Amino acid sequence: MNVEVVKDYYGKVLKGSGDLQTSACCDGAEMPGYLASLIANVHEEVVARYYGCGLCIPTALQDCNVLDLGSGAGRDVYILSQLVGENGSVAGVDMTAEQLATAEAHKDWHTQKFGYAKSNVRFLEGYLEKLDALDLEPGGFDVIVSNCVINLCTDKPAVLRGAYNLLRQGGELYFADVYCDRRLPDDVRADPLLYGECLGGALYWNDFLPMAKEAGFLDPRLVSSQPIEIENPEMAEKLGNARFFSATYRLFKLDDLEPACEDYGQAVIYRGGIAEQPETFVLDDHHRIERGRVFPVCGNVWRMLAGTRFAPYFDFVGDFSRHFGIFPGCGTPSPFEQTDNAGNGSVSCC
Repeated sequence: MNVEVVKDYYGKVLKGSGDLQTSACCDGAEMPGYLASLIANVHEEVVARYYGCGLCIPTALQDCNVLDLGSGAGRDVYILSQLVGENGSVAGVDMTAEQLATAEAHKDWHTQKFGYAKSNVRFLEGYLEKLDALDLEPGGFDVIVSNCVINLCTDKPAVLRGAYNLLRQGGELYFADVYCDRRLPDDVRADPLLYGECLGGALYWNDFLPMAKEAGFLDPRLVSSQPIEIENPEMAEKLGNARFFSATYRLFKLDDLEPACEDYGQAVIYRGGIAEQPETFVLDDHHRIERGRVFPVCGNVWRMLAGTRFAPYFDFVGDFSRHFGIFPGCGTPSPFEQTDNAGNGSVSCC
């Protein structure tokens, strides 16, 4: 898909979210109250030119350096600006000049709105596939976010590799995107409208997972997902039986993560303190950790909390001195307990 098609679609064809012809690039996730109040502080023109497919604003961002890949008109950048505070920083990268012009036009307005002495945001024009060509410090970011943009990129592995290189050790790529339940045929991927509407470039989910691991993100964690309904009949006919989903993943840059969830008898206790999650910390779609409760975890989750910006909010029980096999219920059963030598189902004795 020619990159100029995408630039033209988001720079000239679309004037606002109301011009979209599907719900793929429309945020349908439930909005938490604190986030709604932050959006209320963002300029109305910036909000009107928002094209996202999920909530990719993680928690515990005070004083962090954050990068937004495909920042568009800057809605998420200005939300993040409030969360990192005046001592943090947010950089936005986008390839569409018209979108960046909207973001830049309201920089001073937001600085005054937030009561900052100087702006803590900056915007750069460039391609996500070539992040190393921009004025961005390798290992200089605590968090990288992206909202429904990586599916539009022509070289998705290059985007993931670039993000990995820009994150510090223990940093996180937290992003929402569109995925498909199958690999799409070439005619669908080449359709300009389907591509611009975030459908033609959607990754088959089982291609994304090894792609992320190859880039260095060893244990991708699904945070949330929801189906996308294709209500446009002409588009639905072209897409056939393919099913699409909006999903948010978090990928940690931690070199010592293991391929599977291994059990070392460890646990964590959430002490609270994260303003956006005072009672329950949500790591992913199956880790909701209540404050004060001893919560058994696998070795990878232990590292995702102990080796990242979340460490000050937890107490940690155990170490890696003794191994107990696969963590119970993690979806990776022992092959020896499933079948006998003839493949006749589970066996209880020899």
